[in-house]
Amino acid sequence: MDLFEQVVKDVETFPMTRAAKVIEDQVVRSVGSISANIAEGYGRRKGKEYEHYLYISRGSTNETIDWYEKLKRVGYITERVFEERELICVELRAMLSKMIDTLKKQ
Repeated sequence: MDLFEQVVKDVETFPMTRAAKVIEDQVVRSVGSISANIAEGYGRRKGKEYEHYLYISRGSTNETIDWYEKLKRVGYITERVFEERELICVELRAMLSKMIDTLKKQ
């Protein structure tokens, strides 16, 4: 949730161009999908189904990193902001992988 809030603040600084709007929509969707899929999978409370949603969430985490790399390359964010957001995503990805591994062992 904290990452989502940070992303919302980040996109508020983007220029008012068509390309920026498209990128803004994509990065907000990808980061929003991380926690949404965790919540949806948890709500179903079934091992394999929950695991499936965790995989989707992990994919959204990778997608978010990709969008942030693009944002850095086009100059919409600084290197520092990229590194901060990437670090959070890497930590989330590790936690998701651990959760998936734990479910597989059950």
